[in-house]
Amino acid sequence: MDEIDYSIISQLQENARISMTDLGKKIGLSTPATNERVKKLEDKEIIRGYRAIIDPEKLNKNVTAFILFDTKQGKKFRDFCKDHPIVVECHRLAGQYSYLVKVVTKSVKILEEFIDATLVYGEPSTLIKLSSVVEYKPFIKGVNEE
Repeated sequence: MDEIDYSIISQLQENARISMTDLGKKIGLSTPATNERVKKLEDKEIIRGYRAIIDPEKLNKNVTAFILFDTKQGKKFRDFCKDHPIVVECHRLAGQYSYLVKVVTKSVKILEEFIDATLVYGEPSTLIKLSSVVEYKPFIKGVNEE
């Protein structure tokens, strides 16, 4: 990875729909050279995919919660989370809790049903999101930044 690769990643995090021509202009490369660089980053799985960022509230999904979970049944709990429709993220943790699960749903009632269903796997501790100060921020800005 060189400074150009970091510039490409930074630009794509800001706008993944940018044309290769416009991306090339921003980073100082021709369109074919830019295409080649992006393809190499994809082949190395540094760029793993492109996604749309959706506003859940526009889809009537007004409840976001983070559930810290302590379990001794890790595999069963992971499978449960992978299959459950309101789970949007599940992270394994070190420390007091085993997992952090992010759920997005349309009601507190559905959240409560989810929490009740998890009780067979262990102990949940639920935090409901009130607002977001930082919701999405690119983590690569440049080669010299931490």
